[in-house]
Amino acid sequence: MDGAGPAWGEDEYVEYLEGERLCFAWVMQRYGGLPAARARADALELYPYEAADEPYRGMIFHDLAWHYAMERIHGREYAIEHPELRNPPAEYSALW
Repeated sequence: MDGAGPAWGEDEYVEYLEGERLCFAWVMQRYGGLPAARARADALELYPYEAADEPYRGMIFHDLAWHYAMERIHGREYAIEHPELRNPPAEYSALW
């Protein structure tokens, strides 16, 4: 490991990638009002597959999909303007 991030095993990386895509799409549907197909397409765009030799593979995972989705829905200041949305609900945490 070169300090860029965790050394992902392929199965572990793909599982985490799919989990984050699922969570992001769920938030975009539930809180952003997007249709399922659009939410999934947005998730695929935000969370593209990165090859194992990418130097910063998985850096997108430094924050929860919840926060990325909230920023898209409410803007970068969402936590200040909507303090009730700072933390995801139990439903979100139970997704995967």
